[in-house]
Amino acid sequence: MKKLIRFFVLILSLVILFTPHRAMAASSTAVTSTFESKDLSGQDFSGQNLQLAEFTKVKLENANFSNADLRGSVFNGVMADKINLSGSDFTNGLAYVTSFNDADLRNTIFREAIMLRSTFNNAQITGADFTQAVLDSQQIMKLCKYADGINATTGASTRQSLGCP
Repeated sequence: MKKLIRFFVLILSLVILFTPHRAMAASSTAVTSTFESKDLSGQDFSGQNLQLAEFTKVKLENANFSNADLRGSVFNGVMADKINLSGSDFTNGLAYVTSFNDADLRNTIFREAIMLRSTFNNAQITGADFTQAVLDSQQIMKLCKYADGINATTGASTRQSLGCP
């Protein structure tokens, strides 16, 4: 059953990725920011409401997104090496071809996020919640080698949320 759900999520994500529709917010109070082809390395976005924000071909190396609200945000072709996402909420987000190498992802919520073709080499993931997130299987295997902790907000085990054996 779990494999069937992941298969349908994968198919849905591919349809979403290759269908040229712009997401529309249901509420007029939702934040919609677009950052494209910029170098935002070292910028401080900590604690900000960035729901539905779009980052396309952006360099976010050493940027600080700690405790930011990134629900529904899109990272497409982003270099996010050494980014600080600790305590942030990336629920229902999309990270496609994004590099989270050496990133601080402690206690980050990635629930139902789609993160295909993204890398997490040497990322700190203690307490991260990947419940129903879609990642490449080789990335899951790498993350499971050192996954530990419980998410402080959701109470989910990092290992269980990744489906580690």
